[in-house]
Amino acid sequence: MDGVALKVSDLSVSFDHDEGHFKAISNLNFTLYHGQTLALVGESGCGKSLTALALMQLLPLHAYLCAPSQVELAGVDVLKLPEVALRRIRGKRIAMIFQEPMTALNPVMTIGDQMMEVLRWHKLTPRREQAQKCIELLQRVGMSEPQLRLTQYPHQLSGGMKQRVMIAIALAGEPDVLIADEPTTALDVTIQAHLLKLLKELSIERKMALLLITHDLGVVRQMADTVAVMYAGEMVELAPVETFFTKARHPYSQGLFQAIPSLDKRGEYLAMIPGQVPKLGEWPAGCRFAARCPHAWEECKKHPSLYQKEDSVTVRCQLYRDDDPNIQTDFNGTVVKHAKSEQTSSPLLEVEDWKVYFYTRGIIKRKAIKACDGINLTIPRGETLAIVGESGCGKTTLGRSLLKLIDHETGRICYQGRDISALKTQDLSKHMQIIFQDPASALNPRWTVHDLLAEGLRAQGVSKLDARKKTTALLEQVGLSRDMGDRYAHTFSGGQRQRLSIARALAVEPELIICDEPTSALDVSVQAQILNVLKKLQAELGLSFLFISHDISVVAYLADTIAVMYLGKIVEYGPTEEIINAPKHPYTQALLAAVPDVKKVLPFVEKYIQGEQPSPVNPPQGCHFHPRCPHAFEACIQAYPDMFAAGKNHCASCYLLQSS
Repeated sequence: MDGVALKVSDLSVSFDHDEGHFKAISNLNFTLYHGQTLALVGESGCGKSLTALALMQLLPLHAYLCAPSQVELAGVDVLKLPEVALRRIRGKRIAMIFQEPMTALNPVMTIGDQMMEVLRWHKLTPRREQAQKCIELLQRVGMSEPQLRLTQYPHQLSGGMKQRVMIAIALAGEPDVLIADEPTTALDVTIQAHLLKLLKELSIERKMALLLITHDLGVVRQMADTVAVMYAGEMVELAPVETFFTKARHPYSQGLFQAIPSLDKRGEYLAMIPGQVPKLGEWPAGCRFAARCPHAWEECKKHPSLYQKEDSVTVRCQLYRDDDPNIQTDFNGTVVKHAKSEQTSSPLLEVEDWKVYFYTRGIIKRKAIKACDGINLTIPRGETLAIVGESGCGKTTLGRSLLKLIDHETGRICYQGRDISALKTQDLSKHMQIIFQDPASALNPRWTVHDLLAEGLRAQGVSKLDARKKTTALLEQVGLSRDMGDRYAHTFSGGQRQRLSIARALAVEPELIICDEPTSALDVSVQAQILNVLKKLQAELGLSFLFISHDISVVAYLADTIAVMYLGKIVEYGPTEEIINAPKHPYTQALLAAVPDVKKVLPFVEKYIQGEQPSPVNPPQGCHFHPRCPHAFEACIQAYPDMFAAGKNHCASCYLLQSS
């Protein structure tokens, strides 16, 4: 094993509050080694992101470090350094990829200025070479048209593009230690695979230590050397990655595995860990997981120590105090078969030849950016249609334009057989709602949670008292405490804010909900709870969902039909089982091949899709995918292919199907 890069000893963080001092992180101990990756996993609100901020000395207001906390970087305790010295270290010796790029990027600075700021501050590159260095960094993280991106502002980029900019900024200083807080949350699977491969290569080449904070256990399996599980501010399990995935000890760790969605679980509700992480200041004196654990016993009233087991495993559980029992925690008691709504025959929403164009600036000639180009799809009542594809392919634009949040060029929308193409957003909101991709920017920071959830209800004339009752029930429905209603959005973790966004969409009881990455910021246990809520509402109310996601496991579990988008067009469309098990379009095949597998470690390939995604300003002639397709031939270059049948209700836009 390589030398120590960062050693964390007895790290504790507390918050000052009107009611006293609350410890949010308790005596955390771990070591990062050069060229090694430590994955930090756990539910939202367990203290993972706060741990990262503590290491960077970027704690929020009213938070402070408690003695005897120690963080040694190359033998120097950074917690004792003055702010001036810390500024020389941050970005160069130790860097961080923040969880929410929309709030981490400066909205009034171009991407180029923000990237060059790091190079200028640490004097890493001569001024005349800084622009080229930024272009190279953007190219390395898989960004198309890097020269153009340098001149753009954050709001002009998709969520996945902003995340790649954050990764490029963090890598600019060539740090010894990189803290990656959910670095691939907003990314599609091909870009995720590319960036994970890049981080793994840099970790080995530069002997860079990587602290990877993620809720995606598939990513953990592919990337980590060691896994640390956090719960309620303390570490409950630390194990080598192979041992963790073959024999997780702690009941909480086992519960996380059982909550993972998959195609095999489509007909049932997902297993869930009952309850939720206890609130700050209400942690029990004994085992903090005892209230949710089916193995809890009398000894759990005492606070457990970390017990060292064989194969370099450390576990905080009274069950392992004396020996190493072969415990298999079963959270399946809440699993029941999902009864599909019978109202699934008639189409709820039909979209015909839907086009959304944006135009480049220009006095004489403007170029059209065809974000959505001739989209045709049908969403039956009580069913889920999933839209998947790479970042920037038009998924989010499609969803927002259907709700009239973006103007469309041409096309027709029929809702329950009625043409609603000319209706305005306010006329559609009673029937259609949206869950936005970025909860931090979608929630008004000046409103309490009750006000946020009640906005749609009050607009429909619901009384203040009835709206209050409804919003309280909604909080519990999405797994939040009912007394959180008087708090503000900024006081919640990323996953909790996403749950607030889901609750707000559910408030007016719409018939169709457009879900734009609704579970992307959620850990697997909370994700299971939200997916179960969506399934239950769909079964009881006949709700329909347009589900936009890059998480193939979630799509496989929830969706009835999948539409694959590439550069503004649907390239494959069909039943979920057929798309997942027998994809026909080469692009779909590449997407599925890039999905990380929680069951086994897959070798990183050079690229799942060759080349970069072309710009929508200048899409290739013929099939848009042909420059990147290993099967392309002459016909693919001449004209765009029609949709060819690949089975019952299954079709793909590929000449290979015509020839077969």
